[in-house]
Amino acid sequence: MNSAVKVREISTKPDKLAFVRMMWDIYKDDPNWIPPLEMDRMKLINEEKNPYYKHAKTKWYLAERDGKIVGRIMATVNDNYIKEQNENAGFFGFFECIDDISVAKALFEPAEKFLRDNGMKVAYGPASPSSNDEYGLLINGYDRPPVLLMTYNPRYYESLIERSGYKKDHDLFAYLLSQETAASDKLVRVTKAMAERNKITVRAFDKKHFDAEVEIIKHIYNTAWENHGFVPFNADEMEFLAEDLKQIYDPDLVLFAEVDGRPVGFALSLPDINQAFHAGPRIPRGWLNLPVGLWNMLTKKKAIDTVRVFVLGVLKEYRGRGVDAMLYTETMQRAKQKGYQYGEASWVQESNIPMNRAAQMMNGVKYKTYRVYRKDL
Repeated sequence: MNSAVKVREISTKPDKLAFVRMMWDIYKDDPNWIPPLEMDRMKLINEEKNPYYKHAKTKWYLAERDGKIVGRIMATVNDNYIKEQNENAGFFGFFECIDDISVAKALFEPAEKFLRDNGMKVAYGPASPSSNDEYGLLINGYDRPPVLLMTYNPRYYESLIERSGYKKDHDLFAYLLSQETAASDKLVRVTKAMAERNKITVRAFDKKHFDAEVEIIKHIYNTAWENHGFVPFNADEMEFLAEDLKQIYDPDLVLFAEVDGRPVGFALSLPDINQAFHAGPRIPRGWLNLPVGLWNMLTKKKAIDTVRVFVLGVLKEYRGRGVDAMLYTETMQRAKQKGYQYGEASWVQESNIPMNRAAQMMNGVKYKTYRVYRKDL
């Protein structure tokens, strides 16, 4: 008979490190899991360094049984979400758990109490820590590792979460695009004709004016997005993200669509460095975590054959003119010139008809599905 589960709130750096490191026990036998860099994970959950926490109240919990960590969860109240969406809703995230419903329920209990105590009527998740970070639970597409900044989890999490009272709110899709089928000659001709008719030009990111280019991205992102649960980036959050992405981005794969010199859309694509991590020795937890991760990055770059279309957006008044199709085709053509064979468009909300249609027009295969859950509190 199993001993009782004890859940405790944590806040210290050693406990936060244990919060990160417990993942290795959950995924030790899963060949498709990409171990994170502890440094990056600790930065993400650092309430002093990550500007998200300036406008969010957050609690962190570890579940233990017989002195061993068997689960973890975060609960957060995002004041900017409440203001933007006019909904008293909180979120759970960073959910990891052994295959035991008693542990899962023990984790959700204090997390949901925290949300209720702060006046929340609904819980959504997983969001780690927000919809602008890692979002949704993988429910389909376990046969391939996740691409950069996308989530991954055991199959049984779906059951644990649903048995804890959560139901589907909406799904997010990931499309896999192949150079062999994505940008056909006909599609290139059609998009080029539409671009000429609508006076659309495409240019790459100018790294000499990095800060100004980031400001353009922030403006379009915050103006164009209409996804369910969307929360705009503030200046600090955009700077925090830009500093991280600056280490891995390729300016030739960050594209702006312009009409008469005015930026009206952009596509930000990133090399899938997860492939380099996956190709080399598995990154361990502990003091060798960073050295092994860096070694894989330096020696396994040739394993990277995929780019992730991380964000693609078009100002509302310019939709329906082929701007999205132009950005997709230009991205794939430029990626091909650099030797990339595949692209992943992710994530695309199921209700976003134009973006789903654009990915399908590029013969994208919907190969992964992520679910955002909801529970009335």
